[in-house]
Amino acid sequence: MLRRPAVAPDFRFVGMLRHIERLRAACTLKGGKSFAISPIYGTIHRLCDSVRVDAPTLQCHMANMTTIKTVCVYCGSGPGTNPRFVEAARAFGKALAEDGIRLVYGGGSIGLMGAVARSVLDHGGAVTGIIPEFLTNRENALKHVQELIVTPDMHERKRLMFEHSDAFVALPGGVGTLEELVEQLTWQQLGRHTKPVLLANIEGFWEPLLALLAHMRETEFIRPNLQVDILKAERVEDILPRLRAAAARAPEGTEELTPELASKL
Repeated sequence: MLRRPAVAPDFRFVGMLRHIERLRAACTLKGGKSFAISPIYGTIHRLCDSVRVDAPTLQCHMANMTTIKTVCVYCGSGPGTNPRFVEAARAFGKALAEDGIRLVYGGGSIGLMGAVARSVLDHGGAVTGIIPEFLTNRENALKHVQELIVTPDMHERKRLMFEHSDAFVALPGGVGTLEELVEQLTWQQLGRHTKPVLLANIEGFWEPLLALLAHMRETEFIRPNLQVDILKAERVEDILPRLRAAAARAPEGTEELTPELASKL
């Protein structure tokens, strides 16, 4: 049975729902049939279906691209074969927490996903997990985060991950990680956003993808007027400085999804 909090959360609206800011309750206003788990009230509640954020108002919450407040991490739901992968996930979670940057991730508690999220929490940081309902059991949703958003499908999950994030980092992972990463690169390539996208190339994990991208350039399927702007870091300690430097170079006014693109998600 779904219940609402005893005390209604406060929401602040700026302009055309550009920024929805959580003031007291650990739940977030969302459109559609998403609902959030609120550790503050100890309840699971479905958010009001009558309040929707339509395509023209789907926008990044960030006012200034030079300030990175949230980072979306794409990574595997397994640990991989190299212990360095888990070590890197934990180290990056610690770095996010210490810098006061909120983690946005896929909501699971296993594999690299669980490692990075638990590390953020263990070091006093904030975590937003976004997971489709059909994966809550399979990936064992991590419920003691500050914010857990359960979506009806993968499309809304990816839309909300974009909306909540100022930058994107891909740790080692499988085809799901690759699909999410490539989607952000494609939107960036087509000029739909300028949020930094970085490969955490731990132990050279992403070298085959980098070689494929080089091959695409050589064969002119990635053309000079449609370059793929991807960052790379071999060391965890280099990730945040490179994201900040890229964000500072990004032109303003292109942090949003266009209504046309948002309507297709």
